[in-house]
Amino acid sequence: MRLSDLRGRHVAVWGAGREGRAAVTAIAAHGPAGLVVVDDSANFLTLPWEGPLADAAPLVTGEAGFDRLAAADVVVRSPGVPNTHPWMVELRRRSVPVTQGSALWMADHADRTVGVTGSKGKSTTSSLISHLLTAMDRPNVFGGNIGVPLLDLPEAELYVLELSSYQCADLTDSPRVAVVTALFPEHLDAHGGEREYYRDKLNLIAHGPHAVVVNGADPRLAAELGDRAAIRAGSPDTTHVTSGPDGTQWFHLRDTPLFPRAVLPLVGRHNEGNLCVALAVLDALGVDVVARKDSLAVAVAEFQGLAHRLTEIADPSGLTFVDDTLATSPYAAMHAIDAYEGRPLTVIVGGADRGLDYSPLRAHLADREITVIGVPDSGPRIVEALSGLPSVRTELADDLVAAVGLSRKLTPAGGVVLLSPAAPSYGRFRNFEHRSEVFAQAVADTAR
Repeated sequence: MRLSDLRGRHVAVWGAGREGRAAVTAIAAHGPAGLVVVDDSANFLTLPWEGPLADAAPLVTGEAGFDRLAAADVVVRSPGVPNTHPWMVELRRRSVPVTQGSALWMADHADRTVGVTGSKGKSTTSSLISHLLTAMDRPNVFGGNIGVPLLDLPEAELYVLELSSYQCADLTDSPRVAVVTALFPEHLDAHGGEREYYRDKLNLIAHGPHAVVVNGADPRLAAELGDRAAIRAGSPDTTHVTSGPDGTQWFHLRDTPLFPRAVLPLVGRHNEGNLCVALAVLDALGVDVVARKDSLAVAVAEFQGLAHRLTEIADPSGLTFVDDTLATSPYAAMHAIDAYEGRPLTVIVGGADRGLDYSPLRAHLADREITVIGVPDSGPRIVEALSGLPSVRTELADDLVAAVGLSRKLTPAGGVVLLSPAAPSYGRFRNFEHRSEVFAQAVADTAR
């Protein structure tokens, strides 16, 4: 379904946030017979619905909204509306067509788009792809799950998009190059279960992409793909890391060395994998990666890691404090912990408790000497999941500030204090940026 298909139809936009506002503006320009906005979660944080938006579509709040959704020819839901919402279940039962702004946009732009999703790595990988394409004289617009609704993007010859599982769920067109970085259980409450989450995530590749690029080292992704044709980055027949001409680790395209691993400023094996995926995408888009390897090396060296992803904070004590607040699952925290293997490590965990299974984190730490400090709300449950591991010291703190203070006492000189919470920020913080601000301020205050 395209935006132009909504002309002369009765459309209900579900959600009055950033995505809903973009949808109203875009749909109104295509002449629907009727347009209404439904917000069933309005509260004191909700922005006013006024001006041109209110002129284009009246706002209906609360329980009355369902009748307007059910009466519409098409419902355009915001990504924040979960599949498990009771209204969604009933709309599906009544066969009311439901789509999203991301699906409407993709129908018109798929051939010009690289779409990146994954349970981890999608932010860094999509940023790398956009950065490297620009360096290769392939200008592009970067958007999606980074806070810019697709329907607000300007016209361009090429797009690189970071896409969440929610944005992927309703797609009926795949991007020209569809990229998946990793799969592990996430957001199960919103999708309805692990199988449903994988289904929605992999819907990105379900509608005829020209090329599929995946992280070939991810076991769950390999199991879900089976024998499907895909470029499996990290494999010897595409981009991978192996011993180079000087005996150190180098990035390669098949048998050809490109540049040393040391060129990449990001720590961790997972970031090696992210760059392998990005280079494989450039190769799939026709960039001569071998001929331009020197220019690529310069661009890789200049890449700035994303804020709140293994961001190191200078400290006069000699300790290394690391902000990895975007690590909101146990699997993400495991990757972060691996990035500092070989150094004394204290990791601060805990946040909103979504009932995640922390047994994979326990298994990962079974043979590792590490200190874990748990903070509310899920911290005590994570600490309990780690109980009995002989080399894992666990402590509890009342809040993040107290955890930073405690970490200074427990972490040996030259060690690392890693905020990799394995849980979201909401509940005790406004958002993940607020959690980062509190962490950085606590590091500064306790250094005195």
